[in-house]
Amino acid sequence: MNREQNELLTRIGPGTACGALLRQYWQPAALVDEFNGAIVPAMAQRPVKAVRLLGQDFVLFRDGAGRWGMLDRDCPHRGADLSFARHEADGLRCPFHGWKFAVDGRCLETPAEGAGSTLCERVRQRSYPVLEQSGVLFAWLGEEASSPPALPRFDCFTAPASHSFAFKGLWNCNWLQAFEVGIDPAHPSFLHRYLQDESLEGAYGRQFRAASVGEVAGERWPMTRVMREFCSPQIRHEQVAEGLTRLTTLRVMSDSLTHVRVTHAAFPATFVIPLSESITITQLHVAVDDTHTYWYSFFTGFDAPLDKEEMRRQRLQGVSLPDYLPLKGRHNDWGFDPEEQRTRTFLGMGENDINLHDQWAVESMGAIQDRTREHLGSSDKVIMSHRRALLQAIETVRAGGRPPLALTSDAAARCTGPDTIDCIAPAQGWEAHWTQAAAAKRAGAGWLRGANPPKVAGTPAASSAEADA
Repeated sequence: MNREQNELLTRIGPGTACGALLRQYWQPAALVDEFNGAIVPAMAQRPVKAVRLLGQDFVLFRDGAGRWGMLDRDCPHRGADLSFARHEADGLRCPFHGWKFAVDGRCLETPAEGAGSTLCERVRQRSYPVLEQSGVLFAWLGEEASSPPALPRFDCFTAPASHSFAFKGLWNCNWLQAFEVGIDPAHPSFLHRYLQDESLEGAYGRQFRAASVGEVAGERWPMTRVMREFCSPQIRHEQVAEGLTRLTTLRVMSDSLTHVRVTHAAFPATFVIPLSESITITQLHVAVDDTHTYWYSFFTGFDAPLDKEEMRRQRLQGVSLPDYLPLKGRHNDWGFDPEEQRTRTFLGMGENDINLHDQWAVESMGAIQDRTREHLGSSDKVIMSHRRALLQAIETVRAGGRPPLALTSDAAARCTGPDTIDCIAPAQGWEAHWTQAAAAKRAGAGWLRGANPPKVAGTPAASSAEADA
């Protein structure tokens, strides 16, 4: 990749070409948990939060009627910071001169202007649509006169609250390198390699500690062993619908057995991967600015209800509230322990949270990776394909077109799934085996029973639905 292309794909502020592309999609702005007074005590009295997205500053709040609002952060009067505004039942009041704004940006009062003034009728603060979905508040940052797309009917957006949990964290790097680590099927055999296995009983909510679906010689293999012993996978990728790519990673175990890992990449910055035999992770990446990125993970359970308190407890150990900032980073060498690296893990940065492993990988590249210095191999084929798709989508938006997965409501309703799995399959017939195993997982999901069977991405019906988008 040349320097001009690298600049084009990594700069996302107002007025940039890639920024214009990303503004064609709903962007995660905050967790609903961030407004939960039991988790962030200050929110019990004042549900107001400063937010930065795509290089712009906003204030996100909930009014006394429970309505969400997101406004530009600078007061339209004299530019004071509205994240410090007084929270009132019907909106935010700027402490500088008392101007008050509703969730839709209407100016309700300009008290210093005196009786009879109609100034507030001629003032409006830019407001942005907010959508509460699956524990996350999404914001639409597109042009003011434009209409937002519909979210696809992915499992993470359709599962009930009992089977859904959302969390987030900040990485100090550009959005593209943050996303690319998740569409790299080769790295788990190294970056997330554990030198010993452990009992599967303590694996809940911990990626690569759980078991793969299936057995070898009567044993259920932990994913740690599969990743460790078979580190040179065959990687296949196919576009199963516009903007949706299936990644199939095969690790040949013997003449008769193959490990199959199926994940998906959803344009422009989402991947869908298995956490365990019954839980899927859908992870979105939103650029705060050119050098900071929040990842948002949606956990979807297909079996018993999720133990959300335990999953939250596990993950809160690695961040500081209220902004979910990582406790480890470049400032303390990401917690690197050379003794651990020698005896317990390939990386040496902890055994409980693989997000820290990914954090080191993407932050250690620098705030914005210099891709002109890369030497890519065949295991990077998915990353190369996605970069080409980004360049094409930027040109589509420049020409006034609709980019991949910016869906109409009808198309979004037909965009379901996608399936993920880790399974041990027969070397001959592994395709049929994994699809049957994925179907069995879905059949065991009580919240899917009675609903219309989801279309598996890649079937003719699903492909044609995306073509209509």
